[in-house]
Amino acid sequence: MTLVRPAMPPLPPRGRRWGILIGLAVVVAVIGYVAFSSVGSALVYYLTPTELLARGDAAVGETVRLGGLVKVGSVARSEAEITFVLTDGEREIAVHSSVLPTRSFREGIGAVVEGELTAAGVFEADEVIVKHDENYVAPSEGGLPTNGFDPGT
Repeated sequence: MTLVRPAMPPLPPRGRRWGILIGLAVVVAVIGYVAFSSVGSALVYYLTPTELLARGDAAVGETVRLGGLVKVGSVARSEAEITFVLTDGEREIAVHSSVLPTRSFREGIGAVVEGELTAAGVFEADEVIVKHDENYVAPSEGGLPTNGFDPGT
């Protein structure tokens, strides 16, 4: 019995090989561009009070996101609006908003607001986003889940 090796398929001509490599490179480049351009637009950046105030008069009227901690003792709330102070530990900016934040909003927590700085130095917020911690505590057996909001604080 004689074993016969199967015939190897002929290699493509050199020009065709380069065409395949170039086509593959174009496909990889397009996939990379789509992936990284989507990631960049999904990131949310915000300025601290120090960074925003460092811009001086150029910051007035510019729509930006401002992030910091809600200063203890600065929250004043009514049924239609809220005012508070955001701080980064160095500088502070007074914030006014007609959009009320969620119930988890309180003093001493992180918040991000979107809006613009007025000439009077008050940040007029169109949106208030409350930061929360990532710690989940399961309710005790028979207990009801809560969102961590304690109305007594």
